[in-house]
Amino acid sequence: MKGTAPILLAGGGHSHALLLRRWAMHPQQRPPGLITLINRCSTALYSGMVPGLIAGQYQRNAASIDLRQLCDRAGVALVIAEIVGLDTEQCQLLLRDRPPLRYRRLSLNLGAESKPSKQPGIPIKPLEPALAFLDQQDRHSTEPFCVVGGGPAGQEVVLALRRRWPTRPLTLISKSLSHDPAARGRIAEAGIRLKAEADHQPTATLLCTGSQAPPWLAKALPVDADGRIQTDATLNVCGHPSLFASGDCGVIQSAPRPPSGVWAVRSAVVLARNLLAAEHGRPLKPWRPQPLALQLMGNPSHDPVRAWGRWGAWSLPASRWLWWIKQRIDQRFIAAFDPPRAMDQDAEAMACRGCAAKLPAAPLQAALQQAGLHGPAEDAAELGGDPPRLQSVDGFPALLSDPWLNARLTTLHACSDLWACGADVNHAMAVVTLPTDGADLQQELLAQSLAGIRSVLDEQGARLIGGHTLEARSPTPHPASLGLQVALSVTGTASGPPWPKQGLRAGDALLLSRPLGTGVLFAAAMAGAADPNDLDHVLQTMNRSQHQLVNGLRQCDGIHACTDITGFGLLGHLGEMLHPDIRVRLELAQLPAYPGALALLEQGLASSLAPSNRQAWQLLDPDPQAGWAPIELSAAPSRGQLELLVDPQTCGPLLISCPEATAAHLIHQGPWIRIGNAKSAHG
Repeated sequence: MKGTAPILLAGGGHSHALLLRRWAMHPQQRPPGLITLINRCSTALYSGMVPGLIAGQYQRNAASIDLRQLCDRAGVALVIAEIVGLDTEQCQLLLRDRPPLRYRRLSLNLGAESKPSKQPGIPIKPLEPALAFLDQQDRHSTEPFCVVGGGPAGQEVVLALRRRWPTRPLTLISKSLSHDPAARGRIAEAGIRLKAEADHQPTATLLCTGSQAPPWLAKALPVDADGRIQTDATLNVCGHPSLFASGDCGVIQSAPRPPSGVWAVRSAVVLARNLLAAEHGRPLKPWRPQPLALQLMGNPSHDPVRAWGRWGAWSLPASRWLWWIKQRIDQRFIAAFDPPRAMDQDAEAMACRGCAAKLPAAPLQAALQQAGLHGPAEDAAELGGDPPRLQSVDGFPALLSDPWLNARLTTLHACSDLWACGADVNHAMAVVTLPTDGADLQQELLAQSLAGIRSVLDEQGARLIGGHTLEARSPTPHPASLGLQVALSVTGTASGPPWPKQGLRAGDALLLSRPLGTGVLFAAAMAGAADPNDLDHVLQTMNRSQHQLVNGLRQCDGIHACTDITGFGLLGHLGEMLHPDIRVRLELAQLPAYPGALALLEQGLASSLAPSNRQAWQLLDPDPQAGWAPIELSAAPSRGQLELLVDPQTCGPLLISCPEATAAHLIHQGPWIRIGNAKSAHG
């Protein structure tokens, strides 16, 4: 495909990570147009530190590259998805459970998978499931554990497991070590049993049986016996001028090298130069990789830790000096991906996206009054009819650089207004604003956005019945997908009287459907200060539709009031539920927060909408005449708790008011969390 379709980087391997780092440091070297990285996780494990991670010498974050933050710095979009295939005729990358992505140029750096084995067990690659398997093991178990495969990887892993489990019986299954006395000595010294064949008795087993490229590549591209993509010396895939491959999934046909992080790292510069040259129609430069590479393997089974080495057929005996060199190499590599402080400071000043991009409450209310628009602050407008029909509208600038997921989250957020009234969503109309970066790119971004919208509506049996498109007149950001804006008008019907917002009754319990903290987490992400695991967790929750919760609520008696917590935060929206006869008590200890949110708020990070939301803190001040505050806290709040009360939410929780008996039932069913109660303002 020609024109302005995106460049896709498939896989977050070492070559692509270094490519992104290069573009972050030298933006002028980044090819023009939208570039998107697709990876199954938001982090990439550095292979050189994985044995140390298994041994417990490193924490997970210390051995991981934060791809989300790296993409932000490089001006590259990020899609978290599993790649399942490639259609070279249609120029499409096929993904699991979502639409394919089109490309004008594709670079593959997918890493490798473990080769199949007759022995049942968990393969060491992909690494993430293997590490999860090890984490599930009982640290104090006395049951035998086996590692199959006596190559360097198998040896490193089983020696790392000895440090992880000092007393657990370990067995290494390998026929290849019979002629390697040094390896046999290391294994025996660590108290690990060495066998040529596995027992027939079932036991927990990890497979380190060599590597191969993902099998689906062979269906579309030329591959060698190990399934690795064959390229020429420029890293161009043989017979496919618009495709490149590097790292463990690729091999230069004229200069084959075994899969190794050394060559993956060295190929990054070649890949960067030739991608840019291809975009500008210049000749590609060939690369001849070095014939041999030094491999250093650690033996952490006991102190002092040592490392041994290999250089082709030569072996270097284990020593503390080699371990020091290996540690220094590994730590320098991973430290190179830390963001410069100057970049953090620039990010902190950026305005937040998602629902945190809404107009603050004060100017909004003033404008409505000036325009003569008065009335209760309900979540949706009632249109009459039997059953009652309701309508609402919502939208915001792109929160994420993934157009499909961004449109999905926007739609979930918009539907929440109807859910808060107890209504089913029936129809939606969309307005999508697109960046001015060429027809091909606009087509792709619009198609992905519409598919994201439909993914939410389809779950509810609703339909997208129309809409409009607009072309932005503001400068296109990097990546261009952040220039998207999606807004939706949603209509639906309620099976009974819509739930009001101002229906609180004395004695009611207040329940939340999910935690708070999306505003500060995404503000921290823009500042490079968010833990990638915390962002993964919050996105997983935000991505879940809450329409099934509404179906469950309709089976209960006594939902007296409901709203959704969005841009004005918990205090702002709870304040809209209040009326003169009711006051509320919040139990601070029960207030749920997403992992990492409170710690970030305690450090002083906050969404750009939070300062104006703090106006709602006045609800905590006692009225001079009445002597009580509309909202009372159970204890003196910490800085973080006070800020959490006004943190703007995207795809936030539903807040309901119901009798105690109903609350007990809902809490038992889950996921509802009791956060307080309503009581009479008169005693």
